Amino acid sequence: MRILVGVDWSDEAFAAVEQIGLLYKPDEVVLVHGVDLGILQSPLVAAATNLQGYDEFRQASMDAGRQAVERCRTLLPAETPSIRTLCEVQHPAAFILDSAAAVKADLIAMGTHDHSRLTEVFAGSVSHRILLHATVPTLIVKGKARPVTRVLMAVEGREDAIRLHTWLTSHPFKNPVAVTILSVVPSLAMVEPNLMVGFKSWSEEHNRQAQQVAHDTAQALAGPQFNVTTDVRMGDPVATVCEVGNSHDLIVVSSHGRKGLDRFLLGSVSHGIVHRAGCSVLVVR
Repeated sequence: MRILVGVDWSDEAFAAVEQIGLLYKPDEVVLVHGVDLGILQSPLVAAATNLQGYDEFRQASMDAGRQAVERCRTLLPAETPSIRTLCEVQHPAAFILDSAAAVKADLIAMGTHDHSRLTEVFAGSVSHRILLHATVPTLIVKGKARPVTRVLMAVEGREDAIRLHTWLTSHPFKNPVAVTILSVVPSLAMVEPNLMVGFKSWSEEHNRQAQQVAHDTAQALAGPQFNVTTDVRMGDPVATVCEVGNSHDLIVVSSHGRKGLDRFLLGSVSHGIVHRAGCSVLVVR
């Protein structure tokens, strides 16, 4: 398993690196730092503004980036078979995404400063952009690194369940964990009153299907690495997953990969969970 971690000098980045060592036994870890010089990214811009000391500034930024990467290297377990480092003058999010594609990473890990969604829309966020544009599973680490013993696996349906089951069994955790398989059926309170009659029978059927999916997935996943239980609830999916997730160390969800206008209009359950959850979230694609 090859894991790429986007790093800088923040405590959140250090926590993400430490969390990788607690969660997995990777074959290789790639530590990536993009040195962001803003509008001075291009020497031509610096020359046009007659900026004095540009070369020194650029070199100092590169040196600081390399030091951050080397600091992160020391946070990984000594038994990690291979650790690679990449540090270049690049926009961080683009450099992380391009590097993940180049090294064929199985997973991208990032710490988050936990900005509000409004702040991310106007100011931007590296973890936000990675979450939106990554084509491989993404681990968003929140808070300090901690051992993972309880995992919440949130499924929306059979396709989700298959995708998550495949990932968890193909990329096993470092240690056995207790897994709660949670399926949330939208509650009647979320429906317009004039649609209530038709929705009630729909809800009962979906509740039955959710119970079946959770049961089948639990049977397929159960084994030495996973102690599995199931939980089916009604309510708002994002709020319910985050509430149940409060008693877990990690939430695992599937992304439907909505893009553009579809994402804007319909939103994203996985994205909402990442923003509101109190623990780290693994988004499987």
